[in-house]
Formats: sequence, structure tokens, C-alpha cells
Amino acid sequence: MSTFAHITLEDRDEPLTLAWPATGNAAAFLLFDRADAWRGFIAGLGIDQRIPEITQRKFARAQTLYLLGWIDFSLIKAGELAALIALELAVMDRYGGELSKRNRSFAALLKHMVTADGLTDSDIPMVERCGGTAIGQLVGDVHPTLAERRNTLAHGDPFDGFPSGGLLELVRELINYAYRDYIAEAASLGAPA
Repeated sequence: MSTFAHITLEDRDEPLTLAWPATGNAAAFLLFDRADAWRGFIAGLGIDQRIPEITQRKFARAQTLYLLGWIDFSLIKAGELAALIALELAVMDRYGGELSKRNRSFAALLKHMVTADGLTDSDIPMVERCGGTAIGQLVGDVHPTLAERRNTLAHGDPFDGFPSGGLLELVRELINYAYRDYIAEAASLGAPA
């Protein structure tokens, strides 16, 4: 897990308040009053280190942008786009071969996680811990879906609006789920977590 030690953050005069699910409360707000607390929070949201390096790097870029949100809050929105790009890479890697080329949209791959790979809310630790549901954002029952969020960020203004509470953590959980068999195989070969 990277601590992003190469990025210097100083304490702020005002705390950073962020909508983010907390234990038992899917609609909580978290308050960070020190830079090291923010750094620890973001570093703690890393994906499993046994996941392929290209996905790790893309996800680390998202974490870096979130971290820099301490300095400029709008960078969290750019971090959301980077996180969703990392998720798209992961689901394409894990499920792309199971769908025909013309049906490999990000939305179709996310739906495939649920319909073909069996993902349920109980497989998402964040949902289990905080309550709520995430599946609707993958299958299209809840709007905006994750694919719609990605499209809005990529083709609109990625700095508009407020951050989507818990998005980085949800993406982490989905990437870890998509690679769960890969992680288990790497663990059986002795790869460190």
C-alpha cells in the first residue's frame, strides 16, 4: 500500500468534509482535520497488491487525485474519473472475453459482473458494512449508473458537481471482486497481499 510520501500536504485551517458511507450509515459524512488523517484514509483504500500492475497504476492515479483533493477539493472529481477508468480496465480484462466485441461496453461489462459472475451486494464489503445497495448502479436499475457517471465525467466537465460519496471505495471493492480468482491463485503461489 502506497502512502504517497512524495506528495507533501500541510494541515488546513478548515477541515475537509466529505459525504462517504460509514459503518451502519450509507449516507454519512466524514470529517478530516489533519493532512495525515486524510493521507491514511486514501492510502487505506488501495486495491489488492496481487492484481496486475497496470490496473494497480491506474487505480493509484485515482488515489493520488483524491489525495490532492486536500489541496483542491475539485480534484476528487477527476479522481472519480480515474477510478472508473481503472474499473473499466479491470472488467474488460476479467470479462471482456466473455462478451462479443460489439457488446463490450462498460455498462455491459458491469451488468455481466452481476448476471453472469454472480456479484451481489453481500459480496461488496462496503455495502455489508454500511448498508444500502450498489447493484442497481451496475445493472441499470439506479441512475446514474457507474457507466453513466464515467461518461458524464469523461465527456462533460470532470470538475463539476460534488463528489459521489464512497465512489473510490466502491470501485476498489468491484476491482477486488473481479480479480478474486486471480488473487486466490496468486496467494496459492505465495504472492504477498
